[in-house]
Amino acid sequence: MPGSDMKTVIGKISYTNAWPLFYYVDPESLRTPAHVVVEVPAILNEGMKKGDIHIGALSSFAYAEAADKLQLLPDLSVSSDGAVKSILLFSREPVETLKNGTIALTNTSATSVNLLKILMQKALGGAPEYITMEPELEEMMENADAALLIGDNAIRASWYNQGKYHVTDLGAWWKEWTGCSMTFAVWAVNRDAASNNPEAMAEIARMFMDSKRRSLKDLSPIVSEAISRIGGTESYWQRYFSNLCYDFDERQQKGLRLYFKYAYELGLLQHDVIPELWRDNIRMQVKE
Repeated sequence: MPGSDMKTVIGKISYTNAWPLFYYVDPESLRTPAHVVVEVPAILNEGMKKGDIHIGALSSFAYAEAADKLQLLPDLSVSSDGAVKSILLFSREPVETLKNGTIALTNTSATSVNLLKILMQKALGGAPEYITMEPELEEMMENADAALLIGDNAIRASWYNQGKYHVTDLGAWWKEWTGCSMTFAVWAVNRDAASNNPEAMAEIARMFMDSKRRSLKDLSPIVSEAISRIGGTESYWQRYFSNLCYDFDERQQKGLRLYFKYAYELGLLQHDVIPELWRDNIRMQVKE
């Protein structure tokens, strides 16, 4: 774990939906030596599980799988209370027809994949066949009746869909079925890192919170970068970021708790998981 002679590793999700919580994160300004690893959720998930990444973002489902090794940072998440606009199921026919069909899954995140499995089985009573593929929509649709895309891949596909496929937003479907919000990504700290270097972890947690505050106060720099790197319009990205929720209060925790409960019932998780926060430790450190 990180010590005086070892850098703290911060995990950063590469997708735009997490940008506000990372936009003003600068490891050079920290008192503790640190560097940032930028990856898709699947890579970050493994790093957090193994302890190679000490603090940062990961998929909600991956947190549940490694909850014995991790604690959640308070007030930080990527959530939606309804449509999320970047977790999308593309299908030739309406979703109700997919009960016994074949669905191609993205290979980049576990949370959305398992959310789809929960919705298909519990909400629809379906048992489709799943295949995992690279996130290329047309290739996926050549091999399946529907395709699940997430993040920037889903956003781009939605722009160019032009009515070709039915599009089901998993955040909207979850809200309609459960009445709850859905948390797709969480921020966590490795328990050993928190124990061995609590002041450094708290400093990084404060930096995430500061980035969130500054970003949501003025989204224009993030919107401009999204247009430059991905495309789209200013109005699209303003709506996109404003629609997402970056908090992790009781409402988000309730929705995530329900998601974990259903995942356990379906055998997707080996244990039911109650989210555990690092709140008390951070409060002890935040005296500035």
